[in-house]
This record gives sequence, C-alpha cells and structure tokens, in this order.
Amino acid sequence: MPTQNSLESPCPVARSAELIGDRWSLLIVRDAFDGVRRFGDFQRGLGVARNILSDRLRRLVEAGVLATRPASDGSAYQEYALTDKGEQLFPVVVALRQWGERHLFAEGEPHSRLLARQSGEPVAFMAPRAADGQVLAPDDTVVKKLS
Repeated sequence: MPTQNSLESPCPVARSAELIGDRWSLLIVRDAFDGVRRFGDFQRGLGVARNILSDRLRRLVEAGVLATRPASDGSAYQEYALTDKGEQLFPVVVALRQWGERHLFAEGEPHSRLLARQSGEPVAFMAPRAADGQVLAPDDTVVKKLS
C-alpha cells in the first residue's frame, strides 16, 4: 500500500496507477474493450476471486471508468460498460500490449495480436509525438513540477 493517498498526489502517473494500475483492474478494462459485460463472464475469463472482482468493478464504476446498465438481453442481470472516460484508456491498454509483444515473448512464440478491424493489419506501434509529429524519446521531454 502507498504511504500517501496516491489519489491526492500531484503526479498524474501516481493517481492513474492508484486507480487502474493493479493487474485485475487493467485486465477488467482490457476485457471490457473485448466486449465482456457481465460479472460472471469477467470472472470466468480472468479466474479472479469473486470478492476481488466485486471490489475492482465497484472502484471502476465509482471512478466513472465503467457504468452499470440493465442487461441488453432483458434479463434481470446488469452489465458493465465502458464510459467515455473508460474508452479513453484504450491507448494505455494498446501501449502495454505492444510493449509486452516486444519484450515478453520469445521470437516465434504465439500470442494474440491487435488488428485494425477494417484492414486486418496489425495496429501501428504507438509512440509519443511532439505537436509537429516528431517521435519523442524520454530525453526529449521534461516534467514541469508544481511550485
């Protein structure tokens, strides 16, 4: 556990990591992008304990990343859907995926790939860019600390 409440930190990375930085929250968001909507489907796909899943879903709903709604099939169940705020996590999930593809699999080792639906081609590697489109390296940026 962090020594200070990261949701009160002046650092955007610390605040983001506090909310979505744990394994289960990120995987819930990933699965939501893949169309998973129901509690039981999240649990089966992730193999996570019910109490942990309940906690993470509650936190994501409270933070406005997910919203609950009546099940689309008219049953008594509820579904979880990404909000606009949650959908804005897509580049984060893609960047983690692409980093993992590059660094965590042996050459030729099978893994899932993210493809553009229309072309069927792999999604281009994401990189931070300057306003003029130039790719930025870490040394090309600076964090302006608050006074």
